[in-house]
Amino acid sequence: MRLLKALVVGLLLIVGGGVVGGGAAEAVPQVRESALRADPSLVLRWAPIHHQDVDAHGRHSAGGRADKVTRVDFDGNWDARDNWEHAGDFPAAAYAYASVVQTRTHWFLTYLFFHSRDWTNRPFFDSEHENDAEGVLLVVARDGTRYGELRAAVTVAHADFFSYTPAGSPWSGGRETIDGILAMQRSTRDGLLHPVTAQEAHGHGLKAYRGRSGGVVYYPAEVAEMPRGAHDPDVGYALLDIFAPGGLWQRRGDPALFAAPGTFAGDAPRFGRGACGHGTFRCTTNSAHAPWGWDDHDDTPGRGEIATDPAKVAAEYFTIPEPFAREYTANGYTPGPAQAPIAVAHSPGAQ
Repeated sequence: MRLLKALVVGLLLIVGGGVVGGGAAEAVPQVRESALRADPSLVLRWAPIHHQDVDAHGRHSAGGRADKVTRVDFDGNWDARDNWEHAGDFPAAAYAYASVVQTRTHWFLTYLFFHSRDWTNRPFFDSEHENDAEGVLLVVARDGTRYGELRAAVTVAHADFFSYTPAGSPWSGGRETIDGILAMQRSTRDGLLHPVTAQEAHGHGLKAYRGRSGGVVYYPAEVAEMPRGAHDPDVGYALLDIFAPGGLWQRRGDPALFAAPGTFAGDAPRFGRGACGHGTFRCTTNSAHAPWGWDDHDDTPGRGEIATDPAKVAAEYFTIPEPFAREYTANGYTPGPAQAPIAVAHSPGAQ
């Protein structure tokens, strides 16, 4: 098993401003924050234990690699239009992407799980497309402890968002109903309780774990590991900073990687039995999205706001009975004087 070095996301604490709670403005004690940097393990602390169903037998499964999470440049380049063709040629080292946005009262942690293919084993009924990227937003209350307290999650499953709260959370449904309980499980790596998420095989819709898994179980770790086949109960996945120099956000204008803002490039080559769409209903183009392109088809928040304005999404989806600031003190998606992208250290091979 090959181990690959990972990045850990750093976060700079800055003083915040405007406040609302439960949809209405309320006063919050003005607590002056220290100039200390947040613990860089914050994102690792709350990263999900992630169940991934794997189908290794379908014609377009790439031997199961199409269902294994990995990095966008798993094949050594940033051309998103050759990922379908390369899916079976390169090992699927386990990575996820993460970003941190913060207000004075909460952290908003976004995790993206990438797959080289969205594929089907149902000929003539389902479509396929090159690249797939779905994920989850976690909201953590900054309660004065090192890592805060997890309050809620919103997951991305295709064109729908699903909302969850862990047991004991004071948050409840808002304009959207709560879809279920966010299970928590103690990690084999750090011994701490982590939220548990799951993705289906083929289309990779992401929801809270419901107690069933038929593939690989990924645990947040400091190094990326390789799954041992289609069924592996303990694989470490490493985190890559979305805002890292040379990373996804910095490359958002690269036409080889993105066909449009927030939309990964993906073509529909039709040659051979392994081609996208061969033997299926069709192969769609440019169909996978980065977090700033995620969108629920029938809710109020706009496209990408689950990442770029997560406080708005949280305020829409949940009733929040605690101080809840809406002005960002760090937001790399909308940089300003107090919101510049967060710089992190790099390790060799993580470009």
